[in-house]
Amino acid sequence: METRALSVDIAPEILHAAQRLIDSAPRQILGLVGAPGSGKSTLSEALVSALGARAQVVPMDGYHLSNRQLAQLGRSQRKGAPDTFDAGGYRDLLGRLRASDDETIYAPGFYREIEEPIAASIAVPPATSLVITEGNYLLLPDAPWPAVRAAIDEVWFLDVDRELREQRLVARHMQFGRSEREARDWVMNTDAPNAERIEAAAASADRRLRWHGSSIHFQTP
Repeated sequence: METRALSVDIAPEILHAAQRLIDSAPRQILGLVGAPGSGKSTLSEALVSALGARAQVVPMDGYHLSNRQLAQLGRSQRKGAPDTFDAGGYRDLLGRLRASDDETIYAPGFYREIEEPIAASIAVPPATSLVITEGNYLLLPDAPWPAVRAAIDEVWFLDVDRELREQRLVARHMQFGRSEREARDWVMNTDAPNAERIEAAAASADRRLRWHGSSIHFQTP
């Protein structure tokens, strides 16, 4: 997993809402969804830092299909699209996390330095009360994604201005080896169509959040 250089201030009402989930049951699953580059991973890590050992991040990106599988399926140039993930495996993991709080469960992580998932690289111990799972397609209405949504207690949608989001994506792609032109082409041809699908489903989120400079706040209705 990459190291986040972006700092973030989380509004107190967001922390209170997360703490309410922790206090409401032995284990809850909070989903953070948003378009590529919206800052989901940054927010997830900031929440864990603020909430302490009772919270743990389990990202959807651990269920990326491997580069070998993508090549065999002819989907390498569409990496990040809904059909480039093992959605069924992700759904089953969320089900295990909801059903069990008496054993350590191991989840896969995704590592941008190799652009591959690694199995069993994230440990979720029994003491974890809040699993924060972040990903692009938690609200997608097409099967099998509704079964993923059904395994999550609350889903929060994180929004950001498009220009800033795309700047972040170009910088990310360049950080991991693409030229500026390659990065911009990938953002336009791959990330942008995915973002449109993700944003089209935002209305079904339980809460919406938005960046204001380096701070994140709930959006008022």
